[in-house]
Amino acid sequence: MLDVNNPFNGQLIKQVAINSAADVEQALARAHALTQDRSAWLPAYERIEILERAAQIMGDQIEELTNIAAEEGGKPYADSKVEVLRAINGLKLAIEHIPQIKGEQIPMGHTKSSANRLAFTQREPIGVVSSISAFNHPLNLIVHQTVPAIAVGAPVIIKPAQTTPLSCLRFVEILKEAGLPDGWCQALVVENEDAEKLVVDERVNFFSFIGSANVGWMLRSKLSPGTRCALEHGGAAPVIVDQTASIDAVVDSVLKGGFYHAGQVCVSVQRVYVHESSCEELATKLAVKAGDLVVGDPLDPQTEVGPLILPREVDRVAQWVDEARESGAKVLCGGEKLSDSCYPPTVLLNPAETATVSQKEIFGPVVCVYSYTDKNDAIARANSLPFAFQAAIYSNDLNDVLDTSNKLNATAVMVNDHTAFRVDWMPFGGRDASGVGMGGIQYSMHEMTREKMLLIKSDVLQ
Repeated sequence: MLDVNNPFNGQLIKQVAINSAADVEQALARAHALTQDRSAWLPAYERIEILERAAQIMGDQIEELTNIAAEEGGKPYADSKVEVLRAINGLKLAIEHIPQIKGEQIPMGHTKSSANRLAFTQREPIGVVSSISAFNHPLNLIVHQTVPAIAVGAPVIIKPAQTTPLSCLRFVEILKEAGLPDGWCQALVVENEDAEKLVVDERVNFFSFIGSANVGWMLRSKLSPGTRCALEHGGAAPVIVDQTASIDAVVDSVLKGGFYHAGQVCVSVQRVYVHESSCEELATKLAVKAGDLVVGDPLDPQTEVGPLILPREVDRVAQWVDEARESGAKVLCGGEKLSDSCYPPTVLLNPAETATVSQKEIFGPVVCVYSYTDKNDAIARANSLPFAFQAAIYSNDLNDVLDTSNKLNATAVMVNDHTAFRVDWMPFGGRDASGVGMGGIQYSMHEMTREKMLLIKSDVLQ
């Protein structure tokens, strides 16, 4: 049995059965059999009806789902409720886009050899989808890795993070309550060695992964020939603030983007480059507001910053901050463990470029502020890491915005908004070491289909 513990106080929430290697094989065989039996495929109208019922059930259980997510994942209650609402909206987005699953007509008759022919494409479900998820959004990530597959008619197997399986298991139960037949969405709580079969097996047609870059790229190297994938890893999101930006507005925005979910977000604000004329002012104001954030029990509605997912992550963040301090960074707030589970919002001013906090994803409540004199130098420093995900620019100069956004290596550049902004209908994903493929409900739906062309030759077409 797997103990699922509250990350804030360590108390046992629930014990969950761990699935065996035999369970993995059974799940793969069941999903593969569904792809091979076209009489078992769910027509579009049934998929729409099932997702509509599931959204209704979730809408009736917002409080329950919020408490499950907050208790197991540690994200504060208010933010967990937003996550639940986003998850419900994810189902609605999928429903809206099911009618948009379509091919196109291929022109014929433009050469003599192509005369008397009609050709068009159709999009079919790709086959078995295997998804491995992360802890930091225990319900919404599950929705993003299962619902697009269900929407296009592909059976999906989902492995939640072992720290946060409860939201996933409840969601799969809701799908069944909504009428999804057996086999179309299967949840497996497995050890890593058994989970690998969900990646390497030749019956897997699409692999979806959210997690660390080291694990994601390693698993990608083991995919069977023809298996497509989408990998979403982390980043060390850069922000560039120029002399025209409103410092107070930047502070409020970066505060949210840096300390939301204790910084445990793949696009959390991490590296803020500010012109030297206002760098200390911005860093000091940010530190004052960060120091006032309420850290504590995620189930307390007053809490703004919850725990890190595991005590070892608190220790890791503390070590990185200590290293930065020793290498010359000025700690403007925080900088010391609050408990085995909580680390305070911390602002570092001008840590060394070689410090770990400047080189790797922190994934904790730490924001680094750096001064610059030359904008191109700031851009070069922002682009210096192998990660490339979302970035941000704060400026009121349109020419500067266009120039800087053009030079930043990122999949998305937010202007006068923080790097952690996301809505679920926009494309979302990393490039370079930060991942491959693009998420977002309708984008994942497209990725989880494949194209087939039909060509008809007939004298009737003359």
